[in-house]
This record gives sequence, C-alpha cells and structure tokens, in this order.
Amino acid sequence: MQCTVRWGEGMTFIAETGSNHLVTMDGAPEGGGRNLAPRPMEVLLAGAGGCTAYDVVVILKKNGQEVRGCEVKLAAERAATDPKVFTKIHYHFVVRGRNLKRNLVEQAVRLTHEKYCSATAMLAKTAEISKDFELIED
Repeated sequence: MQCTVRWGEGMTFIAETGSNHLVTMDGAPEGGGRNLAPRPMEVLLAGAGGCTAYDVVVILKKNGQEVRGCEVKLAAERAATDPKVFTKIHYHFVVRGRNLKRNLVEQAVRLTHEKYCSATAMLAKTAEISKDFELIED
C-alpha cells in the first residue's frame, strides 16, 4: 500500500492513495489552516470507522443476513500532551436490515474488533476501545 501526501496552500495537504484517489486535509485556523477539509486525525478516525463498518457488512452478508444499512458513530478522546494520540474510542454501530439476528450482529461487531480491522488493532495500542450496537428493523 502506498500514499503520497503533498503540501498545498496554507496548511492544506492532498493525499493521493495507491488506488489513485485523493483525500484533502487541512489544519485548524489557529494552526495556519483555512478549515477547508478534515484534520488528519479525523481522517484517521474515519478510516477506522470505515474499516469496521466494511467488516460488519461483509460478515453479516456471509451469514445470510439481509443487511440494508450500517452506520458507525465514533467518539474519541485524545491525550492532552504531544503526541496527542487517541486514548479512548467508542464505536456505536447502527445496523439496519430485515429479520437481523441479534447474536450475528453482535458476533460481527466483536469479530471486526478482535480479528479483522487493522486500523482498530493499531489504534488499540494507545486507546481504550469500547463498542455497542443497535438494530433497526427495515
């Protein structure tokens, strides 16, 4: 996997991924940014959310579940001093579908955190990870 990050204008950075996609990041105004894009740490948190949501959907589909939507809301806390790593991250999954089996959703959420999601595994080195979920019948 590769990525190139280029400095743009002010404190804006453009990342080009190995799959040829662009991600724009910017700093806060107090740090010289113009607040035009997410902060790099927000992108990191979003990546972890995307990784876990992807896993949950794949696991549920493999188990024959009629999943129609998956959302994960992440709430994170960071250290007060540099490096301001994540110290706590809570994942709240909202899974929509038809006749979803609660035990299979619970298993999917557990497996993404314990086995499959590389991003969460890395973040768990500095952050206390917690998770929960809710089901919505569609």
